[in-house]
Amino acid sequence: MDAPKSVEDVVTVDVHDARKLLIDSGHRYLDVRTNEEFNKSHVDNALNIPYMFITQEGRVKNPEFVAQVSALCDKEDSLVVACNSGGRSLKASVDLLIAGYKNVKNMAGGYSAWVDNGFAQDSAPPEELKTACKFRR
Repeated sequence: MDAPKSVEDVVTVDVHDARKLLIDSGHRYLDVRTNEEFNKSHVDNALNIPYMFITQEGRVKNPEFVAQVSALCDKEDSLVVACNSGGRSLKASVDLLIAGYKNVKNMAGGYSAWVDNGFAQDSAPPEELKTACKFRR
């Protein structure tokens, strides 16, 4: 039986490798930021399934995250998982590995790194596209 999955089991790729995977290898981009963050700006053709919600009580993990991903993605799909800076996507990647997803890669630096490297297609200034990450400890 496989050992429990943890952050050490997650393959993390830099933003340049992630972009190559999306363009050349048919990976899907799974954006785990909140709907508000996603609606501000996102990678073309990205799927948005929030890993956490902001509530009056603070941040709360989406209890339906894996089920929502399963409704749109097969466990054999190749996924690049990203958030704003890499923290939520790392945790989301662990949950997906535990659920049996086999081809999950976490994008280091998140959407902020995507914007910083000039990959965003939006015409707004980069500062307006990025969001301060409310989920960092």
